[in-house]
This record gives sequence, C-alpha cells and structure tokens, in this order.
Amino acid sequence: MRIAALISGGVDSAVAVHRLVEQGHDVSLFYIRIASDDGRGDCSAEEDLEMCRLIASRYGLPLDTVDLNKEYWESVMEYALRTVRQGLTPNPDIMCNRFIKFGYFEECRGYEFDYTATGHYARTLTDPADGLVYLATAPDPVKDQTDFLARISYRQLSHAMFPIGDLPKAEVRRMAVELNLPNARRRDSQGICFLGKINYNDFIRRHLGERPGPIIEIESGRKLGEHRGYWFHTIGQRKGLGLSGGPWYVVGKNIVDNAVYVSGGYGTLRQYGRTICLDEMHWITRDPWPDRCDAEPIVFKNRHMPEFIEATLTRLGQSRYVIESSQPVQGIAPGQFAVIYTPDRRICLGSGIITTDDPRHFKLTQPCQNESD
Repeated sequence: MRIAALISGGVDSAVAVHRLVEQGHDVSLFYIRIASDDGRGDCSAEEDLEMCRLIASRYGLPLDTVDLNKEYWESVMEYALRTVRQGLTPNPDIMCNRFIKFGYFEECRGYEFDYTATGHYARTLTDPADGLVYLATAPDPVKDQTDFLARISYRQLSHAMFPIGDLPKAEVRRMAVELNLPNARRRDSQGICFLGKINYNDFIRRHLGERPGPIIEIESGRKLGEHRGYWFHTIGQRKGLGLSGGPWYVVGKNIVDNAVYVSGGYGTLRQYGRTICLDEMHWITRDPWPDRCDAEPIVFKNRHMPEFIEATLTRLGQSRYVIESSQPVQGIAPGQFAVIYTPDRRICLGSGIITTDDPRHFKLTQPCQNESD
C-alpha cells in the first residue's frame, strides 16, 4: 500500500517508518513545518527537520516539507487563545490532530495515499459485527494517546494508521537503539503541538497582554495577592500563584470582575467534584446509545494520564451529557475535554467539552430529547 508517513524527527515516528518499510509498504515521508508565533523558526525545528532527512536517507525514502503555518494559526492557536480569553482551559494538542495532522494535511496531500501513518500510541480495530473502524487504546497505559485523538472524525480515523500502537514505549526505544537510528537516544518532545517547549506564560502574554486583578480566598473573600491576568491560570493549578502559606489551588475564575479564586490545603474539597457536565459531544465512529437516556457505565479521562476513572454517562440532550464519577475528580476545568471509553478500557468512543453549567439546572432545563424537537 501507498502510505504517507508524518515524521517529526522524534524516535516514535522514526520507528513507525521502520515498521512500515519492513512490512513492504510504499512509503513517502512528510514533515509539517510550523513557524513560531513571531513568524520565525527555531533551532529545535531545524534539528527536527535534519533528523527527518537522516531517516529518509537511511531508508531511501522521499521527504517533502508541508507548510501549514497559516492553517495552524487560524485553526488551532486561534481556538486556544479564544478559549483562554473566555476564562476556559484549551487543549491545543487535541485540536492539532483534528485540524492539522488529520485535517489540512489530508486535504492537501494525504488523500493521495491509501493511509496516513503517524507515531501515535493508539490502534485501530475493525469490528467484524458491523464492519466499522474503532479507535482502540495502546497496551502501554502511560503512553496511550487516544485522548489526543478523541476529536478526529470517522473518515479521518478510517484513513489513519498507527504502526507502533501495539508496542510499549520501552520496546520502541529498544528497537531504535538496536537499529542504530540517528535519533535513538533523543529525548521526547514536550510542550504545545508543533511549538515545542515554549514558555506558556510568555506566549499568552505576547498575545493577550496583562490585566492585573485580585486573587481571593473563596471561603473568606479575603484578598491574598494579585495576578497578572486570569488567562494565566487554570482550574486545579497550584504552582505559579506567588502566594505564601499554601498550598493554594485555583478553584474558580470570574472574568467579568477579573478575579481568581483559590482554596488552601492539600485536602481542600473545593478542588474536587464528581459531576461533570459536557457539551458538544463528539462520537468518533458512532453514537453508542442513540435512543437511550439511561446512565450508561463508562470510564473516562479529564486530562492526559494513565488512569481511567469509572463513571456513568447520561444523555441530557442531542449533544449534552453529564458524567457522574465514582470518585472525586481533581481540577475539573471548563473548556477541557472529557474523553469517554468503554468500561473495559479498550475503545475510545469520543469526547465532550467540559462546561460551567450547574448540573441541577442543566438536568431540569435539558430533557433527554433531540434539541430540535
């Protein structure tokens, strides 16, 4: 088969290329180039591209650079900045996969190939019962990246291939060393998708500036200090508040009054919750409960972590749902995604955006029916 392999310069995509070649596929390599927010490249990006050239040379494969800078800033980063400005917590990595790697790349080059392959730790499974393709978790729970893929469409998933999705990270690293790949011992990249390990506060400051306001203890209403802008803080945050006598956790924000609310102590119950309201629910393959409004058993994640949380999911409207967690959940941040899995932790079903709705009001005013009814 003809495969378009997205390569980043890291060890994961390099081993993915090796496996594709080993399987006898006709592979073409693509590197997506994204400039920094000042329009310039950086040293790490040049190092990434050089690694890609070395991998291409090693296997005798063509390498093409695809410039999606305009698309990236207009879709992914505009979404991120808009979300932060609204006092919410974005997830650029999830949107990067949806719009860039499996979106604009597919439109400009990926469609020419049978599949687009990436170095994600995820798998695809075809159910013999219905013939549909499902997004399946990787065997390595620490590296599983299905949560970052939870907003891609069924069409995108059907065209995707994850060559290392069945391997634990340690095995991928071992293979790279054994094969003497040029990036075998290179450290994994961190930070925002394509931008790398930038200083997040500096990035936000360049685009949104500063807006000083009070940091208030939510229990007493006492002002404890001052922040430089509510957009620098997210629900559940502990570090970077500049307060003494802690620990202090961010438990709320009022963007109208420009106030950040905190609660003190490691065991403060205000940083935990069990009920999570979701909107804009997205099912990757199909809605598993199209005509049901019962509390369905699931497991979920509300951040990138190896652990799954047992819960029930109840439909309240066409795209609105509520999660009732079996255990207290720390740092429920509106704007983030709750990713939904089958109870056996095998299939990633989709995701919804965490909202600020009061669940009691939400349940009262949003009956379980199509919202167009």
